[in-house]
Amino acid sequence: MSSQSGRVQMQGVQKRYGEVQAVKDLNLTIEAGELVTLLGPSGCGKTTTLRMLAGLEDVSAGKITIGGQDVTLQAATYRNVAMVFQSYALFPHMTVMENVAYGLTVSNLPKRTVQAKAEAGLETVGLAGYGSRYPSELSGGQQQRVAVARAVVLEPEVLLFDEPLSNLDAKLRRHVREEIRQIQQDLGITALYVTHDQEEAMAVSDKIVVMCDGEIAQMGSPLELYTRPSSAFIADFIGDANLLPCRVAGVEGDSVDVEIGAVRVRSRSNQALGKTATLAVHPHNLELVDLGNLNVIPGTVRMAAYLGDHMEYAVECEAGELFVADHRMTHQHQRGDRVGVRVEAENTSVLPS
Repeated sequence: MSSQSGRVQMQGVQKRYGEVQAVKDLNLTIEAGELVTLLGPSGCGKTTTLRMLAGLEDVSAGKITIGGQDVTLQAATYRNVAMVFQSYALFPHMTVMENVAYGLTVSNLPKRTVQAKAEAGLETVGLAGYGSRYPSELSGGQQQRVAVARAVVLEPEVLLFDEPLSNLDAKLRRHVREEIRQIQQDLGITALYVTHDQEEAMAVSDKIVVMCDGEIAQMGSPLELYTRPSSAFIADFIGDANLLPCRVAGVEGDSVDVEIGAVRVRSRSNQALGKTATLAVHPHNLELVDLGNLNVIPGTVRMAAYLGDHMEYAVECEAGELFVADHRMTHQHQRGDRVGVRVEAENTSVLPS
């Protein structure tokens, strides 16, 4: 197999709808066998990008190659890609086996070959023996796996996922995303995955591309984006970080000292800083302590919620409202309690204000 097989390149790709530019000069490479996720809020251009790769949307400018072949002007039927849709898009009047075999049937393959490939596809997704059932007889998670099987039996160079778990409940989403990731890795297939759910993106991806207003805001591994956000937008979107205005008190090597009122924190710095900056700190890196402790931010508990394995608090303080996730639960605070908020400095980032 060629080293180019399954490799995707989008160079200077744009999409315009009249005066509206939905995707702006996008440059993205997906290596063969890699799962890359497009993540971002509604309207950021991620689904439009996916549809341009699939051939379902025309490209206004730029170039798309798959496996080294220019497919920019090719119709969807001539691109060796397959898509798994949010709505499953199964035929209700067909059995599971007929649904999985449909794409193979229209390719005019011999019936014996179609049957063997469809059975192998169902076995791949853990649904061997379900071929005679109808979609209405399956759970949502099973229907989604049928949709995945229908795509993978076509042996595409690239597998596309368009918000595939949106119709599933939270527990089932975790289970099915693990299955999708396992299947993708077992087959070694190149995949582009679209979601607005940051937890889902972090769970399945080799690389995440965060989009905002039609552009790439940052790309990298889940760990890189979570621990080294390049902007306040990334810190907030990826990790639901608290963003605190702060004053730069000093810089030493890769560390920077900042002050939030009377509280001083030594953190890492991602970019060149001026006198003012923003401290990004994730909810689980804040701790509620007694006000008598040194170097804490004083505040008042506005909301307290018990979520089984942790407590969530909203704390009003001079710097604004802080969202705290307490997994220690050594003490459960109540609404109205006066508390001190301690910042775990080593797990923070300082960003330009």
